[in-house]
Amino acid sequence: MAYVEITSLTKELKKRTVLNDISISFEQGRIYGLYGRNGCGKTMLLRAIAGLIYPTEGRIVVGGKELHKDISFPESVGVIIETTSLLPQFDAYTNLKHLAEIKKVASDEDIRDALERVGLGEEKKKVRAYSLGMRQKLAIAQAVFEKPELLLLDEPTNALDEESVEKVRQVLLEEKERGAVIILASHNREDMAYLCDQRVYMAEGKLTAGGRVE
Repeated sequence: MAYVEITSLTKELKKRTVLNDISISFEQGRIYGLYGRNGCGKTMLLRAIAGLIYPTEGRIVVGGKELHKDISFPESVGVIIETTSLLPQFDAYTNLKHLAEIKKVASDEDIRDALERVGLGEEKKKVRAYSLGMRQKLAIAQAVFEKPELLLLDEPTNALDEESVEKVRQVLLEEKERGAVIILASHNREDMAYLCDQRVYMAEGKLTAGGRVE
């Protein structure tokens, strides 16, 4: 059974259709790649699945519950969409510790493990001193440290050096093995080829299922 089911999803903004009659499902333990030109609707679709925008028409069901009817947001989700909010006056561990207090599902060990996996395990600097690449690694750690059922990632390897890209790819493959549904939008063809079980092409707010990546 699909963990995310989208039926006839349409979103209009300022008399423009940004998502156009989308129907698709996403299963657990798989990585899906959204690709297409800038402005094709990739980020908007991720925002819709995250519950951040309200559909004009159609429905989105996550974990058996309909968004904006049964729940406002997915109950178990890690998200990187646009700029991730971070507390610049604290280090990486303290940032995640503050977030952990909200849901209270992640232990101190979960936090340390997530930071270690992305290469920030020994980092003591305050976030205000981070490079773009370090901020991206912390965003990845923030997305996975609570072991969510669903990961929504917009350009997850953006601003990373080659070594860090390999670390993040390994993290995502591990999350897939854990059983998470991973939906990522990327312009990086290597990410698509290396990570994705299925690619989905977007153009003008519509989806066209691509071939499976062997």
